[in-house]
Amino acid sequence: MGLKSCEIILDNNWGAYYVGQTVTGRVEFDLDSPKKVRGVSILFKGDANTSWFIEETHTSNEGKQENEQIEVSGHEEYFKIEYYLIGGQGDEVEIPSGHHSYPFTCILPPTLPSSFEGDFGYVRYIIQVTFDRPWKFDQVTKKAFTILSPLDLNSNPRLKEPAKLTLEKYFCCFCCKSGPLTCIVSIPRTGFVSGQLLPVVMEVDNISNIEITNVQLLLRKIVTYHTQTPRKEIRKDIKVITEIKVGSITPHGSNTYNQPITIPPIPPSNLTNCNLIDLDYELYVELNISGFHTNLSGKVPITIGTTPLAPAATAPTPINTGDTVTPPNKDISSEGPAMGWLHNGNIYPALPTFAESQFGTNSIKEKGDNEYMMFSDNRQQYSPMYPVYSYSNN
Repeated sequence: MGLKSCEIILDNNWGAYYVGQTVTGRVEFDLDSPKKVRGVSILFKGDANTSWFIEETHTSNEGKQENEQIEVSGHEEYFKIEYYLIGGQGDEVEIPSGHHSYPFTCILPPTLPSSFEGDFGYVRYIIQVTFDRPWKFDQVTKKAFTILSPLDLNSNPRLKEPAKLTLEKYFCCFCCKSGPLTCIVSIPRTGFVSGQLLPVVMEVDNISNIEITNVQLLLRKIVTYHTQTPRKEIRKDIKVITEIKVGSITPHGSNTYNQPITIPPIPPSNLTNCNLIDLDYELYVELNISGFHTNLSGKVPITIGTTPLAPAATAPTPINTGDTVTPPNKDISSEGPAMGWLHNGNIYPALPTFAESQFGTNSIKEKGDNEYMMFSDNRQQYSPMYPVYSYSNN
C-alpha cells in the first residue's frame, strides 16, 4: 500500500495569518512499507478565481434563434513558493517505512489580498504536499489557511466625518400634489469595526395623505465580481447582513428614531491587490409606502476596518501578539481562528466566525484533487466617502 496517511500541521492551530507573517508547521506521514519517489515537494500558493455562466442568443445557419450557455471566468495568482522536503527532480529515492516528520516555513508577501469565499468567486491560500511517484499518479494532500490584510480606519480621514442622507418624495393625487414625505438619516462617522455600534438617527416628516407602513434599515454587503475570459463581465451580488424595521408613520405625522445597529463579525473592506473581486458595505434605508406608490430609498457607504478610529476609548481593541494571530485569554477554538475584538469584556471573533455563519464549515473540492477545508471570507479597500447624500423620488 505504501502511504497510509499524510497530514499538514500548522504551528498556528487556527490557521489564520496577517500578511507579511511567517507560516510554520510540519508535514507528517506514515508508510507501511518502503516507498520510492522522485521527491516529496511542498507548495504554498494563493490565487483568486471568478466564474459564472451567461446565456447568449445566436442565429444558426438555418436562421433559427439558438441559446447558448457560455462560462466567463477570471484568474489571478498572488504568490507561489515550492521546494522539496525529500529528493528532487533527479534520481529516485526510497523512503523507509514508519513515521516521518518534516518541518516547513514560508514568509508571506506583504501585498496579499485577504481570503474570501463568495458565490461566484474566491481568494484562497493553500499548502500542498505532493509525492512525485515514477510511472504512477502523484499523491497530493492539501490544507487551506486564512490570510487577513489589516485595514486601519485612521488611514482615511473622511471616515471620521459624519454623514447625512436626505430623502424626499411628493405624491400626486388626481390633480393635486400633496405635501412631501421627507426622511433625514444621520450617522456620526462612516468607519466601523466588528462589535461597534453604528448609531442611526432618522427624522421622518410625512406631510402627505399617504401612510408609511414601516421604515427599514439594512446593513448590506455588495460583492462585485469581474471576469477576463473570454471577455470582461461584471456581476454584483448583494446580501443583507442586518435588517431592522421601525414603526409606521401616519399621514401628516412625524417621528424621530434613534436606532443603533451592532456591526456583526464581518470581514474588513480591503481586498486590496485583488482585481477580480470588490467588497463594499452600505447602510440602506427604505420607507415602505402604502398603496401603489413606489418606496422611498437611499444608501450611505460604510467602511469596515480592523483598527478602529482614534480617539476611541471604548472602541474594540485588536487582538494580535507575536508572529501569528493569537487568541485572547479565552478558549474560542470552536469559533475558528482567533481573529477578533475585545469590547466591554466581550469577545467578538471576526473573519472566521463570519465565514462559517455565511457558508458553514466549507468543504471545497477541486477537480481531481483531494478534499480540504476552507473557513474564510474577505475583500476590497475603501471607496472615497462623501459626507452628505441626497435623494429625491417624485
